[in-house]
Amino acid sequence: MERERLNTIKDIMIEALQLVPSLELSYPERTEPVRLGTRADLEFVIRTRESEWRILVEWKNNGEPRYVRAAVQQMTAYLADTQQCIGFIAAPYLGPKSRQICSESGLGFVDLAGNMRIVFDDVYIVRDNYPKPESEIGRLKSLFAIKSSRVVRLLLENPERVWRVQEIAEDAYVSIGLAYKVKERLLDMEMVIQDQNGVMLKDPESLLREWTTKYSYRKSRSLPFYADGSVSELEAELGRYCIRNTIDYAFTLFSGAERVAPFSRYVRGFAYVKLDPVAVAEGLGWKPVDSGANFTLLAPFDESLMWNTQLVDGDRVVSDLQLYLDLASYKGRGEEAASFLFEQRIKPKWEDV
Repeated sequence: MERERLNTIKDIMIEALQLVPSLELSYPERTEPVRLGTRADLEFVIRTRESEWRILVEWKNNGEPRYVRAAVQQMTAYLADTQQCIGFIAAPYLGPKSRQICSESGLGFVDLAGNMRIVFDDVYIVRDNYPKPESEIGRLKSLFAIKSSRVVRLLLENPERVWRVQEIAEDAYVSIGLAYKVKERLLDMEMVIQDQNGVMLKDPESLLREWTTKYSYRKSRSLPFYADGSVSELEAELGRYCIRNTIDYAFTLFSGAERVAPFSRYVRGFAYVKLDPVAVAEGLGWKPVDSGANFTLLAPFDESLMWNTQLVDGDRVVSDLQLYLDLASYKGRGEEAASFLFEQRIKPKWEDV
């Protein structure tokens, strides 16, 4: 399998080089690698009009930054005493950060998705906008699945803390095995650092941005309702009802933003309730509607959505982190409100760490 992938990498590189008018490749049809005395995974020669170049390729089955840095060190050692030699890092997929590591190290890169950087002499081929193959997307999504995302949430809510795996498992209500796997995944992505004391978040903003690409508030069951009165009156009515009936609730989206980081006017309220939204609406006398709703009740798809709720002037609001996730997944004004919330409340806390 690895040999097949390496041959594919070579074919991708030669195909790209053949498109350069100034290049005359002497034997692009060669399919077997030529071993030239290093320990690189793939070695072959190309001849141009002016010179001959040795191509060295280091293959990694995992293209996450941690593994790419190790490959860069290996390739740098290979190139130390050679001339007319070009080093490349190859993997099934190389994300933006991994590609940046290669570029900053003066190395080329190639992946099976089609991303590449081939730069030497007057040749400049850079392609870095090919998306992840489906297999890679599926593997990454597991980091933000329901239970594994609890670990991500825990780290983002406590960016200054050093964690041991057992502590993560206990506080996130997940198995030690899952906590370990998530920790290893985050190490691969260089989102956390680890020493003898445990693991600590390294890049909270990048991790949060990554999470927003996988998250949608619509994962929670949401039901639209209509009731007489202004949105603020309905919010107050909901709060009193939930307190009176000991129902856990928390405002989110624009209702939540209005209380912690007001951004714009809104005409529809939003709140999570830990009870069937239909039952809550019936108790309030609100009517379910298909259009013209002025309030949406959401049943959280996981209990973690209502961790660290905050009390603001007597009203219960989701955490700033959860509020950001919900707003960022609400296209248009929600994204703008999320950006404002981040700058006003989340980023300053992380900068103080």
